[in-house]
Amino acid sequence: ANKPTPAEITACRPFLSARIAASPNLECVVALGRIAHDSVVKAANRRAADMPFAHGRRHQLADGLTFFDSYHCSRYNTNTGRLTPQMFRAVFADVRAHLDAGR
Repeated sequence: ANKPTPAEITACRPFLSARIAASPNLECVVALGRIAHDSVVKAANRRAADMPFAHGRRHQLADGLTFFDSYHCSRYNTNTGRLTPQMFRAVFADVRAHLDAGR
């Protein structure tokens, strides 16, 4: 498997938090998979139970940052049909609509 270990995920989280903090104009983030979703939730100091992962779901963080969930675009997910091209495009269409609505 090519999944990151819990230690790797924990080691990377400060970099995610720093990148978000250093991006004051950041409006949204796309979390590709549950690991990314959980990392965004933890970086925002939110409870995972309050923000469950679901493909296509949109989450609003207290600081105005919105994040969108998608299944990870791994070979397994695409080969099994868990994530289709249409599903992936729909997530980014939702992101685009969200960004356009804020202008």
